[in-house]
Amino acid sequence: MSSLFLSNDQKNQLLAFANQLADHSRKIILDALANPINFETKTDLSPVTIIDQNVEYALRELIHAHYPEHGILGEEYASEKLDADYVWVIDPIDGTKAFITGMPIYGTLISLTYQGTPFLGIIDHPVTNERWVGFEGQQTTYNGKPIQVRQCLALAQAIVSIGNPESLSEGESAAFKQLRKETKWGIYGGNCYIYGRLAMGQADISVDSGLDPFDYCALDVVVRNAGGFMSDWEGQRLTIHSGHRVVACGDKAIHAQAVKILTNA
Repeated sequence: MSSLFLSNDQKNQLLAFANQLADHSRKIILDALANPINFETKTDLSPVTIIDQNVEYALRELIHAHYPEHGILGEEYASEKLDADYVWVIDPIDGTKAFITGMPIYGTLISLTYQGTPFLGIIDHPVTNERWVGFEGQQTTYNGKPIQVRQCLALAQAIVSIGNPESLSEGESAAFKQLRKETKWGIYGGNCYIYGRLAMGQADISVDSGLDPFDYCALDVVVRNAGGFMSDWEGQRLTIHSGHRVVACGDKAIHAQAVKILTNA
């Protein structure tokens, strides 16, 4: 990351505002659960609900009011001021399919980047009342309490997850299957929830493809500041300009092995 200096007051203000965004998103989502969830299909064949749009619109309005000089990159509306030093990256509902079907493994992802690199990230799960907050240089918290990844002594003992195997190309699928063969268990369909669990030491590897910056920026900050490691499949640090493939691990050695397998396969 390019040089970033913030005073303690500035850090606290940004964290308070990011939590305010998450609180606002949570209220909109929970209020919406009183009615049937209708959806439309976007041109990329992914689903979208009016709730996705309402959440992102509301968060954008708050950002405009409090930080009008900042940029915004979101899933549902056009990007704004991506050349700004500070850019908010928003996924109003990560796991819209789960949201539509009533499965509580969906959440709001909020991140703030500096010159393209994420340094603040929130994973908020409204239904289960769970929130992970990461900030560069500070310990990631889960509902306000510090958390830590776990050490994994061998790849053969690792629990590996993937959000959506259908998003993998043929070559990517072969690479993931090779990694899966080397590990103990596989978990499928956890969306952003599994990254929070990895950050608190309950999983070891999470692999995904077909992602956009609003899908991974918040996850990156949460995982890394819990002591974990997250990168693209080539092992490079994630920015808003990274590709669509990510791998997160709690253990440095396991991360290096996972990257090697994914790259070689």
